[in-house]
Amino acid sequence: MKWSKYVKPYWKYFVLGPLCMIVEVLGEVLMPKWYSRILNIGIENHDVGFIVLTCLLMVLTALLMMGGGVGGAWFGSKAAVNFAGDLRRDVYAKVQQFSFANIDKYSTGSLVTRLTNDVTQLMNFVNMLLRMFLRAPGMMIGALIMAISMNPSLARVLAVTIPLIALAEVLIIRAGFPRFGAMQEKMDHLNSTIQESLTNIRVVKSFVREKHEDEKFARSNQALKDAAMRALGVVIFMMPMMMLLMNLTSVAVTWFGGRQVIAGTMPLGDFNAFLTYITQILMSLMMMSMLFMNSSRALASSRRIREVMEEEIDLPDEHAAHRDALVTRGEVEFRNVSFRYYKNSENKVLDDISLHIDAGETVGVIGSTGCGKSTLVSMIPRLYDADEGSVLVDGIDVKDYSLYNLREGVGMVLQKNVLFSGTIADNLRWGDERATDEEMAEAARSAQADGFIRSFAEGYETELEQGGVNVSGGQRQRLCIARALLKRPKILILDDSTSAVDTATEASIREAFRNELRDATKIIIAQRITSVMEADKIIVMDDGAVTGIGTHEELLAGNSAYQEIYHSQMDGKKEAV
Repeated sequence: MKWSKYVKPYWKYFVLGPLCMIVEVLGEVLMPKWYSRILNIGIENHDVGFIVLTCLLMVLTALLMMGGGVGGAWFGSKAAVNFAGDLRRDVYAKVQQFSFANIDKYSTGSLVTRLTNDVTQLMNFVNMLLRMFLRAPGMMIGALIMAISMNPSLARVLAVTIPLIALAEVLIIRAGFPRFGAMQEKMDHLNSTIQESLTNIRVVKSFVREKHEDEKFARSNQALKDAAMRALGVVIFMMPMMMLLMNLTSVAVTWFGGRQVIAGTMPLGDFNAFLTYITQILMSLMMMSMLFMNSSRALASSRRIREVMEEEIDLPDEHAAHRDALVTRGEVEFRNVSFRYYKNSENKVLDDISLHIDAGETVGVIGSTGCGKSTLVSMIPRLYDADEGSVLVDGIDVKDYSLYNLREGVGMVLQKNVLFSGTIADNLRWGDERATDEEMAEAARSAQADGFIRSFAEGYETELEQGGVNVSGGQRQRLCIARALLKRPKILILDDSTSAVDTATEASIREAFRNELRDATKIIIAQRITSVMEADKIIVMDDGAVTGIGTHEELLAGNSAYQEIYHSQMDGKKEAV
């Protein structure tokens, strides 16, 4: 990861900011000297004209200093904000490339913290750096030169205090860096706790677990408070230590310098200027210590951002052999496919699966919970890669497609129906952002969603809350199906996506599939056997393996697992009747 990428586009701001601060530094170094000349020459000689002229020069200098300070702050802020904006954009884009396995490595709360708090820490550090990295050393060097030129013997005091301050800064920074890293990790955990609780607030309330969630939040919050106090304790200790050294230096200069003034070997104006220069030197050291302290926190944040940016994507498509290939027919083939969620595990989620689905077929997939049905179909749009074997679409290994072209050809309605905040129309147009209102309505009619959409006062412009919580589970399912239909995919995967609708509505949806998606391959995962009975063929799975493939009649005649599912569901219905 090259940080220069985020500097180059705004190099003018990165250059002009520090240059403006140099103007302010020059004024700060010159002002004490001119003030000493007023005391030593103007007042000593009762020269009013000299005093007035010098004061006018000081006013002009003060105005230039103000311009330099405002310009430095402006350009520094522009540089820092743009730096952070581009960095945040790239981190977000990187996260969007993550596979499920990559995302599982980080918690949602951690990724949110890195995108927000960690980037903000870097932005604040860049802003402070641009305002201080020339100003602080420039002030120290300029004031040191002026102090030595005025009184070399008195300046020897700094030979003791400067090394002491530098040593204190090194020790404080070494103590601060790991503590700030630990604080950011505790913030990750707190954000994850909040995100989980708020996302599942309805479950929390239905099980009356508010007290439990309050206690869990309190533990995370207390852990963050403790980590923050350990980190900030370094800063708390640093400030009094720096002030002590500064005050001791001022006392030493006053003692030795005052004796020289009394002895007549040092003019009073030079003594006042010397004290000011000493203060400037010590203040510049204080600014550098704050800069170094902030750098320790920024380094912790930059390390966490680098982890995300340098994360190796485990589903790359840079070397795809057929990057321009499109899914045109919808033929699917699995050749000896095996898969594990945990690569070192001996337990296979899918075990040596081979099957072929012709283009345009309607295929049902049925089996017990946890047998690998969802994992199987997730291989088709390459949400996971097979550990062994290969998955082919239209005769091409899915690894040889570009991810964009492959997933453009596959429509998928997941078990967990996800809608986004915005209007119903906004959500449907995820399937096709250029879809007309009529095309959108047609897809909704096919998904049996048009009726309830039009029952809302705002119709398709009805605002959905986050996650679509202001519509029912069955309505969410139908909206997700409509969204997938609007995509007009060559392969449509329905992962138990009609479980919340009644059987009559489900039958109407299946009829729409036959009519509207006649040429598309349709793969239907279901728990209800009635959902797949009319499929061209049905795949029966058990414990990660395919135990039977055939039509409803064939399986009912010769597959014990299918017979068991059929009788457990259909016999119960007959008894109820």
